[in-house]
Amino acid sequence: MVKYYCFFLLLLCFSKANSTEKIIITNELTTQLISSDIYYIEDASGKLSFNDIVRSPAFRYLDNPIVNFQVSGSVFWLKITIANKDNAKKNFIEVIQPLLNVVDFYDPIGNGNYKLIQGGQRFTFESRQFLRSTNFLFELDLRPGEERTYYLRIKGHEQIFVPLQLITENSLNQAISNRTLWFGMYCGIILVMVLYNFFIYLSTRDISYLYYVLHTLFVGLTQGTLLGFTYKYLWPNLPWFGNYSNFLFTSLVSIVGVQFLIEFMHLKASARVIFKVLKAFQVLYVIYIFTSLSGFYSVTYGAILATQSVIAIFILIISIYLYKRGFAEAKYYLIGWSSLMLGLILYVSMNYGLLPYNNLTAYSLLFGSAAEITLLSFALADKINIYKSDKEKSQEQALNALKENERMVREQNIYLENTVEERTLELRIVNNDLNKVLRDLKEAEGHLVESEKMAALGQLTAGIAHEINNPINFVTSNISPLKRDVDILLEMIENLEEVGLSELSQADKVIKIEEYKEELDFDYLKT
Repeated sequence: MVKYYCFFLLLLCFSKANSTEKIIITNELTTQLISSDIYYIEDASGKLSFNDIVRSPAFRYLDNPIVNFQVSGSVFWLKITIANKDNAKKNFIEVIQPLLNVVDFYDPIGNGNYKLIQGGQRFTFESRQFLRSTNFLFELDLRPGEERTYYLRIKGHEQIFVPLQLITENSLNQAISNRTLWFGMYCGIILVMVLYNFFIYLSTRDISYLYYVLHTLFVGLTQGTLLGFTYKYLWPNLPWFGNYSNFLFTSLVSIVGVQFLIEFMHLKASARVIFKVLKAFQVLYVIYIFTSLSGFYSVTYGAILATQSVIAIFILIISIYLYKRGFAEAKYYLIGWSSLMLGLILYVSMNYGLLPYNNLTAYSLLFGSAAEITLLSFALADKINIYKSDKEKSQEQALNALKENERMVREQNIYLENTVEERTLELRIVNNDLNKVLRDLKEAEGHLVESEKMAALGQLTAGIAHEINNPINFVTSNISPLKRDVDILLEMIENLEEVGLSELSQADKVIKIEEYKEELDFDYLKT
């Protein structure tokens, strides 16, 4: 019994894989998501030709509600059979994924022949058949009552998530207008936040505002790239940069966003371990920029997805941790990051088929990022309020301190005045004593000077008397010999006179005189 049951299941699966389910469109069609009746072949080598695909029995039924092959370097072929019951409108197949590198549409033209319409970001935007939409459009030349099988060849450098829908021309124009309007409003939010916070940066020179401005710009460019608007309006003739831009802006958003978190929360000073971990994430994203630039798109995108998941949860934990530690700035940051996380959860849930594809889930990242940058701007504004409150508190504390200082100064002045009076009285008493002592000293000095003068005068007088007495004593002691010598001279003169007047001859006179001179020792006396 079990064998028959298993055989029945195998037969059912085989018949399902080899049968061709078809999509029926009616006159009531406006938009219809192709969520079933799609068959696919994965060409890992990328070398299968269209004829190989048409003849291949290896088509498998797509179980997912949305075409989603995750991150893969393979080429995927889709087969879709459409039957037109009574729809006479102009209808299109819209491939809602502007980042695909290859989107080749094989349109049956009869007799088993197909017309190839090539598309994808490997071509310039102006080379597309329909330039109204950022997505890829292929017109269905399918009249009422006809049934045709179409083939799509797709390849992407990133996640191959490809919602397909049938849409009429009127609905398409309305959808394009709505998308442009929504993205225009989003760009308005981005522009307002950038200009507002840039002017605040010029006023405050707070580096957090500059990183917020750069983060917001890169967020806007990333969302514009995901929706195809940047390729349409900014670099339509640069296919290589169109393929590279999503990797570049995604990495720059993370690098600058992490730096904004570091500056906004002052993590370098307050949480060194968290700071170093976030710096390591920044280094990883710099590496991703260069690996994607080198052409390793699929590997880099897979690594970016894994890193984004880790860092998103890590930043959420950091925000909760810092908020619990009392960082008031973390409140709005936590709310803003939670809104982005919610958008990311909705988008990922849609990718894995947990939620249906609709405007809310398709644009959940757009709404989440808009809420995030808005709430981050509120966080910066709240930071100013926190600074203002802290400044008011510090001013109040300073005022109270000044009042306390004034009171202390007043009390100190009273104390000092009393002390000065006491010290002045003491100094006055001491001064009087010193004046008395000074007068006494002056009087003593006067007496001492007089005594010194008298002593000096006595010494001077004694010295002068001594100096006078010495020559007087000399003179006195030599007066008697001098008187004697003078008397001898006078006596000699008298004797010479007598000899001269005597009657002695001249010769006797001379002899007499010479004898007398020798007797008196005249030569000595003369000396």
